[in-house]
Amino acid sequence: MPFDLAARLAERRAARLFRQRPLLDSPQGPEVVVDGQPLLAFCSNDYLGLANHPEVIRALRDGAERWGVGGGASHLVIGHSAPHHQLEEALAEFTGRPRALLFSTGYMANLAAVTALVGRGDTVLEDRLNHASLLDAGLLSGARFARYLHNDAASLAGLLAKAGGNTLVVTDGVFSMDGDLAGLPALAGECRKHGAWLMVDDAHGFGTLGAAGGGCVEHFGLGLDEVPVLVGTLGKAFGTAGAFVAGSEELIETLIQFARPYIYTTSQPPAVACATLKSLELLQGEHWRREHLQRLIDRFRSAAAEIGLALMDSPTPIQPILVGDSGRALRLAALLRERGLLVGAIRPPTVPAGTARLRVTLSATHSEAQLERLLEALAESWALLGEERGDG
Repeated sequence: MPFDLAARLAERRAARLFRQRPLLDSPQGPEVVVDGQPLLAFCSNDYLGLANHPEVIRALRDGAERWGVGGGASHLVIGHSAPHHQLEEALAEFTGRPRALLFSTGYMANLAAVTALVGRGDTVLEDRLNHASLLDAGLLSGARFARYLHNDAASLAGLLAKAGGNTLVVTDGVFSMDGDLAGLPALAGECRKHGAWLMVDDAHGFGTLGAAGGGCVEHFGLGLDEVPVLVGTLGKAFGTAGAFVAGSEELIETLIQFARPYIYTTSQPPAVACATLKSLELLQGEHWRREHLQRLIDRFRSAAAEIGLALMDSPTPIQPILVGDSGRALRLAALLRERGLLVGAIRPPTVPAGTARLRVTLSATHSEAQLERLLEALAESWALLGEERGDG
């Protein structure tokens, strides 16, 4: 029977990989209501706590009253409103680049950048652990596509030596499931040696890394010459929605002319751009958010080590607890939920087989007391998990 969807779904359930959507019945924040249950959440990418900030909400509301709700059309028809333009100029200044270009989602920004820059006869090289949108973009580009070993500049160098045509090297800045940073200086050095361009998707770095929240490139002190193509999303530390690509005048104009995901999509609501302008102002002005977040990260890592949790090498708000087996990861998440905490269990195919994990994410709006509650629940649940397996 063709299209035996029931069998596909049954197979996924049997492998403990079936996904279900939790129903959120409250705004984003540390304390949420999910599926009717009040919970303390450690699974949102709202790293700076701006998604429910009253000033951002007010900017959205005022923007809707001034500019309406829908974008109305693509940017190239009549959908490019003044707030969009103002936000692009502000993001260009924030990233220290000549221009920036808005997109409705990070997935679209990545598809647009890669497919507009390389095609048949060219080469795109990507980190093995890149986000799905980056991998899909490479495959859809029509260019010769290969993946180098995770964060391995020597592996990349070997592939660069065999590359043909225009060559684009693509990496996440912060890897979303591991929380580690790409070794951008070494990658940029290899790109420079071989005449390739480096594209960095810094979705999880913007706002949280760098002295001014400028992300991985600021953290490593890199500029336009080292990273010609810089992508950022607005639905994480910025707390709103959408994404952008920042780079040279020629890069942005090339995307406007040739990037199909940009040309053939209605612009985001202009009120969202108004809200993002306010969140950018807060991100730049309220340094205490990053400082408090760093204290939470440091405390979590030290206490988790004492509990005996297997953490990954992450200096970011993404703090994965490696469990291994998908069933055990689900069980650990369930034990935490019984104690009033919500942490996402991440399983294949999102992560490699045998590396299921709990993905703890911290926010500047988490209090120290809330973090201690998480740590206490983790210690108790981890011990129970070991007893159930017979470790004790």
